[in-house]
Amino acid sequence: MSVTALGSLARTTGVGVASGLGVAPADRARVLPVHDELAGLFPWGGLRRGSTVAVRGSVSLLLAVLAEATAAGSWAAVVGIPCLGVQAAAEYGVAVDRLALVPRPGSQAGLVIAALLDGVDLVAVPAAELSQAHARRLSARARHRGSVLLPYGEWPAADLELTCLDVTWSGLGDGAGHLRQREITVQAQGRGAAARPTRTNLLLPGPGGTVRPAYPRVRSLLEPRQPRAAG
Repeated sequence: MSVTALGSLARTTGVGVASGLGVAPADRARVLPVHDELAGLFPWGGLRRGSTVAVRGSVSLLLAVLAEATAAGSWAAVVGIPCLGVQAAAEYGVAVDRLALVPRPGSQAGLVIAALLDGVDLVAVPAAELSQAHARRLSARARHRGSVLLPYGEWPAADLELTCLDVTWSGLGDGAGHLRQREITVQAQGRGAAARPTRTNLLLPGPGGTVRPAYPRVRSLLEPRQPRAAG
């Protein structure tokens, strides 16, 4: 997609009707929703506008982060991640009629991302394709425009980083059957209010294909364990 093409998006039925286009960031909800099972990982209870939230190790986790906000009416764009498809996004609950895919932006990826940050609520980008200096400029642009930047991979000075750790699939029997669900551990840590690391165990996908809790609650890594009762 060229920069010229992006300039015409506002006149199409795609990204051009994204929620909040032409609306000052202060007039929109400051926190976009996420699944209840993910909310405990965010110090703001959801995706705070103007923030950069990096997702590492799982495209499924990235889709799960996008799902609730798009279902609630926000628009999202995914740039430069060709392995992410519409069908997979729909299975994880993303409202695909409010999802713009730019799988191969070419040499102008930075300009494409910057243009999308001006008018789309959430923009997911490939961290490995951008220099640290360019990454910092994009985070600053998201902060100024009130969008949420979602890098896939390591990102300098992200406000919050969600990292997929242990992965366990289940569903196969003794040499037969189908993989039905995957249990993952997600660690969240960042800056400021997000400095204290937290972890939660999720089924992603769980029954029905979307995110489900594997354990009842998120526990801070610094939270003291309760002693067991004797006997």
